[in-house]
Amino acid sequence: METILILTTGGTIDKIYFDAKSTYEVGPPNISRLLAELNLSLDYQIVSIMRKDSLDLTDRDRQIIYDRAKEAKQNRILITHGTDTMVETAKKLESLTDKTIVLTGALEPALFKTSDALFNIGCGLTAAQTLSSGVYIVMNGVVFDGRNVRKNLEKNRFEPLKKE
Repeated sequence: METILILTTGGTIDKIYFDAKSTYEVGPPNISRLLAELNLSLDYQIVSIMRKDSLDLTDRDRQIIYDRAKEAKQNRILITHGTDTMVETAKKLESLTDKTIVLTGALEPALFKTSDALFNIGCGLTAAQTLSSGVYIVMNGVVFDGRNVRKNLEKNRFEPLKKE
């Protein structure tokens, strides 16, 4: 079985509550803890490349994500990412046509009982194992083509772009 590379970049999925500041900030990757509690039958490697809210990601940050994915020996990659600019990062990665790259995240921090994080990660891991080469976004139980998706802020969910 091929090892899946999991690149973490931060976002809501990794937010933790700081009592002293009464605020949420991006912390260490929560995916390590989530996956360690499961009896998974797949090989994966987790690499944290940054800890940023996706609204704070720059073109340079997207280049770092691109470079790490391009240089990876693995051909199947899951990237945990903040949802607000996930589409922009997917577009940056679309020229990596020889790999299967799946971006996913969460609308609530992974450590919240009501978070969609574990579900999205599970869907993302399955997508990374089974889809052909390309860049995808997996959110809300749906696999989206990374070139044909948007985040609907009003409904707080992802949806395909309207065809004209």
